Amino acid sequence: MRNQSSRNAPLEISPEEFRVLGHKLTDEIARFLEGISSQKVNPANTPKEVRQLMGTSLFPRDGESAAKLMDETSQLLLNHSTLNGHPSFFGYITSSAAPIGALADLLAAAVNPNVGSFQLAPVATEIERQTIAWISEMIGYRKECGGILLSGGNMANFVCFLAARKAMSTWNISKVGLGGSDARRLRVYTSTQTHFWIQKAVDLFGLGTEAIRWIPVDANLRMDVARLEKEIISDKANGDLPLMVVGTAGSVGTGAIDPLEKIAEICSRHNVWFHADGAYGGVAAVMPDAPGDLRRLSLADSVAVDPHKWLYAPLEAGCALIRDQKLLADAFGFHPTYFTFDAAQGEAPTNYYELGPQNSRGFRALKVWLGMRQAGRSGYERMIADDCALARELFDCVKEHKELEARTQGLSITTFRYIPHGADTSDPNVASYLNELNEALLSRIQVSGEAYVSNVVIEGTFLLRACIVNFRTESKHVRALPELAVGLGRELHAEMSKGLKPAETCRP
Repeated sequence: MRNQSSRNAPLEISPEEFRVLGHKLTDEIARFLEGISSQKVNPANTPKEVRQLMGTSLFPRDGESAAKLMDETSQLLLNHSTLNGHPSFFGYITSSAAPIGALADLLAAAVNPNVGSFQLAPVATEIERQTIAWISEMIGYRKECGGILLSGGNMANFVCFLAARKAMSTWNISKVGLGGSDARRLRVYTSTQTHFWIQKAVDLFGLGTEAIRWIPVDANLRMDVARLEKEIISDKANGDLPLMVVGTAGSVGTGAIDPLEKIAEICSRHNVWFHADGAYGGVAAVMPDAPGDLRRLSLADSVAVDPHKWLYAPLEAGCALIRDQKLLADAFGFHPTYFTFDAAQGEAPTNYYELGPQNSRGFRALKVWLGMRQAGRSGYERMIADDCALARELFDCVKEHKELEARTQGLSITTFRYIPHGADTSDPNVASYLNELNEALLSRIQVSGEAYVSNVVIEGTFLLRACIVNFRTESKHVRALPELAVGLGRELHAEMSKGLKPAETCRP
């Protein structure tokens, strides 16, 4: 039997060794950040190549030294990752992460508070509470709202969805579920541009995807509110229960903002929960010249915001805001006998396990809170406005190229495509070819490592999409993108059009 009085745990690291490893890693990260703009955005490694770099696929029988592991792993990550902090990363809505957030995650992991209850994490709980209040203030929402930090937009929207499902059901849904004798078919209304989290939500939470009423959009990709109200009235007449309308505050495809004020009026008129998905665009409401509808987030019953998008926090950090905090407790508050968290000196503490789906919770708030303190409101106003201005500059640069078509510009998202000189875009065969060409161009740009863009499909047209949520991006980076797209587009067109008749790809 082992002697436990002098335990030698293989995961322990002495304070002195930790200090040495920490200093070395910090130096390596500092060098990485210093040279990030000179690296390739995308290493273009295949899964097979990455597995070979990692070595053995079997769980090792014996352990290795922490120093060796940190050396190997730091090089693996720093040299073989797609760099969303690179100034030419314009892909998905993943921001350049504030360096203070990396330090915050180290500190949070070292203390390792469980932010499920106040007793287990008193300071962390209050930092999260204050962070939520600041985010709410920043976007013009209610200071008295309830809220909770989660992993990202999907989970933040899910929490709002579940709070709405509980609050709006006319029967005891917690007890009898969706199939009770008094149950009515629940309906959810959202535009065709809404993020696919809504499909996950209705599937996972028992409504089924047929519960969604997909509302068409106008020429600016905003929800058609007249059609919305018609659908609600029709469903009520058929005995269904309109549950929720989801208004988008900055669509992920183009940055479009639904007419939130008109949606709020319709929801109030018909007693329907109004949820605003502001995961991407919500915090842009902080700009002094923010679009008018974005300033109507205060009208929503719930709002989802992602600090790891436009608050530049490291992954993961999402935030759900609910007008009435009691509705979060109604949806998630269960009290097992083994949880005894009494009020501290007569004051009721915040226990986040009662307000969301997790019991054990990490300290996500610290990196967001420190970033907000470092930048201040004015810092975010400037950074977010800069991102939007750079996206508009990109749109203007694209319009200068005869072989590029600028399609949409909203918030910090610009979409465009490459069109070979002389192409007849009205020809269906040419239109199909252009989709194939631009899909190939997307891959070619990503593999080049010079920049990273994503895509969107609008009315059957495949478009390149550049989204700027990056405090490292400057004019020179956005001006280089159209040149790169044209150069690679010409190469691809020459390769793909071999063997085709000229009339099949372009018209003089």
